[in-house]
Amino acid sequence: MPRTGRKPVDLSQSFHQRLNSYALAASAAGVGVLALAPPADAKIVYTPTDKRITPNHTIPLDLNHDGIADFRWKDIRFTTSPYGFSHIAMLSLVPARNANMAAGYSAFNQHYASALKAGVSIGPKGKFASGPRIMANVYSDTGAHRGTAGQCLGPWGNVVNRYLGLKFLVQGKVHFGWARLSVSCGGFVNVDAKLTGYAYETIPNKPIIAGRTKGPDDASVEESNRALTVPTPEPATLGALALGVDGIPLWRRRSDRPF
Repeated sequence: MPRTGRKPVDLSQSFHQRLNSYALAASAAGVGVLALAPPADAKIVYTPTDKRITPNHTIPLDLNHDGIADFRWKDIRFTTSPYGFSHIAMLSLVPARNANMAAGYSAFNQHYASALKAGVSIGPKGKFASGPRIMANVYSDTGAHRGTAGQCLGPWGNVVNRYLGLKFLVQGKVHFGWARLSVSCGGFVNVDAKLTGYAYETIPNKPIIAGRTKGPDDASVEESNRALTVPTPEPATLGALALGVDGIPLWRRRSDRPF
């Protein structure tokens, strides 16, 4: 019985090109799907608030909302003379644990917390120090110089919307954050402050910009939800074979921006 062989089918060059394109698209889609899975905690967490810090009060700051205070503001007022003529009021930042620190400096045997401007980078290259940090203080002598009020001293004396640079631990890892305050001295030797917001970076050891409430990582999450799709090419059976499903994302628009 004679053997009948099948003749090989000579596919056109354009057909091969189209098939290769589908395969490349499917490969790119696989990479894109993996890339569109950013860490759930890759973002800045910002908390707006309107909290007053007044004399003879201690106010806690829980940056990451885990129920544990990371820092405390201590606003005190006391008399320095046995006759009640000299008075001092002082606002200071006290870390809740030794590993937590604030951006600051020391001068004349005093330790201060820096009053940073918006836009300053707060991160591993910054100068941080442990222990209590003076923000502002005022002195008044109502004895020999009765009625005379002293100047509002310290880096936070009479400032509006300045930032504390903060370094603290979350589950043993270093994170950076900021707190925005306005501070004034007035009344009968008082230091008053108003906390209007605070934020921290959820990625360990990643810098945060003072005043920034949303970072590139937040934008990346938003962009991934708007990823571009590719329609199923003709013929439909080849498209389904190469891509698996209609409209698999092929790429995402990069939103990585330097601070």
